[in-house]
Amino acid sequence: MSGPPSSLSPSARQRFGPNQHLRRAGDFRRVREGGRRIDSGAMTVWWRRRDAADADTGPAPSRVGVVASSAAVGSAVRRNAAKRRLREIFRRNQGLVPTGLDLILVARTALNRLRYQVVESQFADACRRIATSNDEHR
Repeated sequence: MSGPPSSLSPSARQRFGPNQHLRRAGDFRRVREGGRRIDSGAMTVWWRRRDAADADTGPAPSRVGVVASSAAVGSAVRRNAAKRRLREIFRRNQGLVPTGLDLILVARTALNRLRYQVVESQFADACRRIATSNDEHR
């Protein structure tokens, strides 16, 4: 498994802060039940715009939850590698995600077999599709 290139300077890196994590089961449920799904090769991306009542004042950062099941990905080592990879892809590409969205990234079997750049490209494509779809539904 190849990792992300380390060509970015520390000042160019983006943080993945605690306020950007989906943690509660209710948050996951809201995204799955009230959101939309994009199948994107190595992952499935579920997304939902947060309600105004859910968001704080100002533009709310997008939040992400990562899921890797043993049925799809395999052993604990493979699941953890898949989750690390998806979190890193989100961290590096969070500028592509419209603000105020909750995302769930669900790892598929092929995730750990594909090159990092391929998975990152699939995530970027999914973000473009979300942005286009999001603009149509405002």
